[in-house]
Formats: sequence, C-alpha cells, structure tokens
Amino acid sequence: MCHDRGYLVTQEELDQTLDNFKETFGDKPSERKPGRNELTILVAHNDDPTDQMFVFFPEDAKIGIKTIKAICQQMQEQAITRAIIVVQAGMTPSAKQAIADMAPKYTLEQFLEAELMVNITEHELVPEHVVMNNEEKTELLARYKLKDTQLPRIQMSDPVARYFGLRRGQVVKIIRPSETAGRYITYRLVV
Repeated sequence: MCHDRGYLVTQEELDQTLDNFKETFGDKPSERKPGRNELTILVAHNDDPTDQMFVFFPEDAKIGIKTIKAICQQMQEQAITRAIIVVQAGMTPSAKQAIADMAPKYTLEQFLEAELMVNITEHELVPEHVVMNNEEKTELLARYKLKDTQLPRIQMSDPVARYFGLRRGQVVKIIRPSETAGRYITYRLVV
C-alpha cells in the first residue's frame, strides 16, 4: 500500500515471501514473536523525502485513547504528521474522536487487519486508479474548461480512496476497459 501511494519501499521488502518474513520476525504471535510493535515502519515519499509516514501495528486488539496518545507522542518526537494504524478489532469511540480532534495537525488513518489481507486494487473488478498531482489536475481542468466541482465525485470513504490515502480536493483518473471504446477514462474529484 505504501508503494502504491508513492512512498519508498525497497524491492527486497516488496518481494519478501512469507517464509522470509517468518525468518526475520518469527512465526509465533502468541509468544510475541513477532511483537506487533516490532512491525512499525517509517517510509519517505518518492517526490518529497521530507513527507514521511509511519505504519503502526498496536498490540491491543481494540485501540483506546491511551494508544492514540502514545502514537502521537512518537510522531511528535520525529516531526511526522502522517500515519496509518493497522488494528485487529477496531477502535473505541473516544479514540476515533481523538483522531478527529487531531485532524488539522496529524493525519491518522485507521485500517482493520482484515481490510489489508487482500490488495483491492489488484481485484479484476476494480479498474486502474491513478492519483493526479496538482499540475495534472490544473491541466485537466483547463483542457476541458471545467471547474473542479463539475467533475464526477468519489467519496473519501470509498475503499480505493482510503487505500490511496486520497484527500479532499484531489482528482483520481480511473481507466477501465470498455467493449465499445477499448478503454474508458474518467476523472473523479475526492469529496
């Protein structure tokens, strides 16, 4: 997922097999081998090395406000504003509220482990999604003489939008096969 978002992930990590993972981290989660905290990773963006993101795997099955504060403390120490939290069973309402309260300063995204078991972008029914940068968005709007509000919309809560970490105002290019046109390209504005 980090690689698809444009963050630097080594080819070795992308090609890692389950056996290699077990060799590195262990294969007895009940004995804390690997401990979920050991799996925490920090990645930097391809285009802007100062744009870094943490991926946290908290130990607790259901995440509370205490865990969120610990994560924010770690982000503050390293001056990182974006993170993904992979949880086993969900979050308490107070933890979700804490994430919402920190929204302007920190971007914390929450995924259930079960949601990440399968890469949804590789499913045959999900068309190719390409996130456009600001220059491409401006060029698109100028070419078709549109305002961004005139584009079709995609919700921030859409599974593919969540997967790519899309923010409000971004535009995504969707390329799908078509029986009549060969391929059909549509653009959607994230709302």
